[in-house]
Amino acid sequence: MMKTIKIRGIDHIVLRTAQPQAMIDFYCRILGCVVERKLASSVGLTQLRAGNALIDIVDVNSELGRAGGGAPTVTERNLDHFCLVLEPISNEKLKCYLGQHNISEGNFEERYGARAIAYKFTPNKLASLNIHDPNQQRVSYFLYQFYKYYLA
Repeated sequence: MMKTIKIRGIDHIVLRTAQPQAMIDFYCRILGCVVERKLASSVGLTQLRAGNALIDIVDVNSELGRAGGGAPTVTERNLDHFCLVLEPISNEKLKCYLGQHNISEGNFEERYGARAIAYKFTPNKLASLNIHDPNQQRVSYFLYQFYKYYLA
């Protein structure tokens, strides 16, 4: 039985907002992030580079934003999910480990990551798995099998 998985760091966080441009301006102009990727406004995703991680800004009025519910308020959350980078582990071992703890998981999917460099599926896309914590907050895992080549 595996004792624990090993987390290398945070890959990205996803913030939902009704004010995407104000959020982008704040994180870029004030905090020094840069826009790395911007998808169509109908999709509603802008990815900001924050060191070796990403901050994803999602417009709540877009396709992605509507999937997360209403707009954030003082009492309603705006964090959609965060993504952890794991030390190398096979998909099978990770699923087995989660199963030992009665954590149901979805399927591994291809997703864009902050630290990826032409790895497994296509450039900047990696095997990712979503689970939920006890408060039903979504947590994603990225499996970077060859992290030593490009992770700081």
